[in-house]
Amino acid sequence: MAGKFDLVVVGSGPAGYVCAIRAAQHGLKTACIEKWTDNSGKSKLGGTCLNVGCIPSKTLLESSQRYSDAAKNFDDHGIKIDNVSMDIEKMLTRKDNIVSKLTQGVAGLFKANGVTLLQGKAKILAGKKIEITQQNSQTKTIEAENIVIATGSVPIDIPPAPVNHDTIVDSTGALEFKQVPKRLGVIGAGVIGLELGSVWGRLGSEVTVLEALPDFLPAADQQIAKEAAKIFKKQGLDIYLGARVTGSEVKGNEVIVTYLDTKNKETKKTFDKLIVAVGRKPYTENLLAPDCGINLDERCSIFVDDQCQTDVPGIYAVGDVVRGPMLAHKGSEEGIMVADLIAGKTAHMNYDLIPSVIYTHPEIAWVGKTEEELKASGEAYKTGTFAFAANGRALATNDSEGLVKVISSEKTDQVLGVHVIGPAAAELVQQGVIAMEFVASTEDLALTIFSHPTVSEAVHEAALAVDGKAIHAINRKRK
Repeated sequence: MAGKFDLVVVGSGPAGYVCAIRAAQHGLKTACIEKWTDNSGKSKLGGTCLNVGCIPSKTLLESSQRYSDAAKNFDDHGIKIDNVSMDIEKMLTRKDNIVSKLTQGVAGLFKANGVTLLQGKAKILAGKKIEITQQNSQTKTIEAENIVIATGSVPIDIPPAPVNHDTIVDSTGALEFKQVPKRLGVIGAGVIGLELGSVWGRLGSEVTVLEALPDFLPAADQQIAKEAAKIFKKQGLDIYLGARVTGSEVKGNEVIVTYLDTKNKETKKTFDKLIVAVGRKPYTENLLAPDCGINLDERCSIFVDDQCQTDVPGIYAVGDVVRGPMLAHKGSEEGIMVADLIAGKTAHMNYDLIPSVIYTHPEIAWVGKTEEELKASGEAYKTGTFAFAANGRALATNDSEGLVKVISSEKTDQVLGVHVIGPAAAELVQQGVIAMEFVASTEDLALTIFSHPTVSEAVHEAALAVDGKAIHAINRKRK
């Protein structure tokens, strides 16, 4: 045995590294196992989020949006720029530098908090033992009083479009295009597909998005989803709903995709690059020994209870590898909750208030119930909306597309949902999260003083509009 720890965390993504740090802060002897390495053999911390997910994609989204603004929108401000161009290599280098800075930051936090980093691939054995296979193929076994599995997720592959890491790529490959593809195909109109399609569309790609589902953004409030579809169409994203991809053929530097449309008619489209972004699946490959006692659910996630404990006492799982939305912030909060529980502290997590964000432009964000969910449940509700087109700050920044929607209980006035498409939606929705966490009413939001001029005032006005009291919009009559 190489030693015994109070807690061993498997995986250093947002769920894992946060859990390890919090546990160490509680005084627990903590280790974190990570299998990813860089070209020099050093551990790459931060998981998918920091390395090939949230951070690099948002970096490219920011760079591409600034290019788009310079090329198309600065003239509205009286700023004249001729012959705007994008240095793709420099854009990618900036992305890599930011990723490196953040991953090194996690290493620094481990050191500062006394977390032991173990490099290698972990396998959970019976009796709360962990086998670690190192780079040189040698193995060692460690013991732990508690284990937290935070191995994350990987992109889903589909047989009709096998990834070849050249013409057909997954979300990771889509972050590394060395030049802007003239014709870009994206399979999947979810968060990843829309964000990556937006990056390259802003830089000049002709983007076609093929979505098998008949509805656009079905998880979002449909008033917001319809507004998003309208805006994306105006931006040039060609989105086909009910398009079921049945095959693909690579010919030279092109890929020909075959799909069935809503009338079951076969159609072919040719692209220079194809991104497969149909979702992600829990990463459990060769992770669990058959006799370790840990079970998977029907979706191949590790089965856990409300406090993220598996069927084996003392072994927990958090983040993308368990049920619920695959969101970095959800995993981080689960990691904190579990570390607190292991340390003997009281801890809980409100799964009803996990915000969702799509970092397109405009951003889309929501928390709580949608209008469709409330209709289906039969719960009486009321809504208020306010368009950014009537918001002074949004107009001043030339970013006034979209709206804020607040939904509350007809009976109690408690805020049940906040939905935003527009400038800083990811930030504005947090106001809804905080309000709902403290069981606020729309009256509470209406009585709150918002500074002027800010885009936040749109949240205030939407709350006022719930009861027909908006000041800067014509109130619709309630039925």
